[in-house]
Amino acid sequence: MATKYQRENAADVVHYLEYNAERPPLIIPEYGRHLQKLIDQAVAVQDRDERNKLARYIIQVMGSLNPHLRDVPDFQHKLWDQLFIMSNFRLDVDSPYPIPSREVLQLRPDPLPYPQRSPKYRFYGNNITYMIDVANSWEDGELKSALIKVIANHMKKSYLSWNKDTVTDHVIFEHLLELSGGKINLSQSEEELLNTNDLMRTNKKTSNKMQQQGPQKMMQQKQKKQKNRKQ
Repeated sequence: MATKYQRENAADVVHYLEYNAERPPLIIPEYGRHLQKLIDQAVAVQDRDERNKLARYIIQVMGSLNPHLRDVPDFQHKLWDQLFIMSNFRLDVDSPYPIPSREVLQLRPDPLPYPQRSPKYRFYGNNITYMIDVANSWEDGELKSALIKVIANHMKKSYLSWNKDTVTDHVIFEHLLELSGGKINLSQSEEELLNTNDLMRTNKKTSNKMQQQGPQKMMQQKQKKQKNRKQ
């Protein structure tokens, strides 16, 4: 005779509940808790052949969770690396790729140099100073003269972008002389820069184009999201 169902004690049920706060942290949370438990079970298996089978099965599961990355080069290599990382480098299996080490993973990139100088004329930007340094390093000739003219016209354009007013070429030549350390002096030359009205018209066209592209990009992104949801 079948035993009669006995109602469970609510206190016992709550006692055996597993809370995330009591679980070990996930190494790669994107794969979830169940995959992490599969990897932990594979680490505990004593037979090497069985561990290899489990590892290949886990790789298949990881690949099915990321179908959009199947066409990415070295996709399988990435999955195997993530498998060893999620096992905390305790999984001893035969991998078709070099096994990553904890030391390589913990390496930090060299800090990138960041320009700390504050230019006097910020509306020109740091790229102008780099271009001026390049022009100073060149020998006198047609190429250097052409580069200096491009720099001066770009300075005038940048000046008009931030200062909605007319500016004379003499002011640009003085700023160029100061930024170049006195090496580029166009105040005595007969060189004329682009007309102020033409530069302001160009800046206005660029600004309008960027404003028009903003809503278009938002609409394209919205349509792309709707298409992905349908798929």
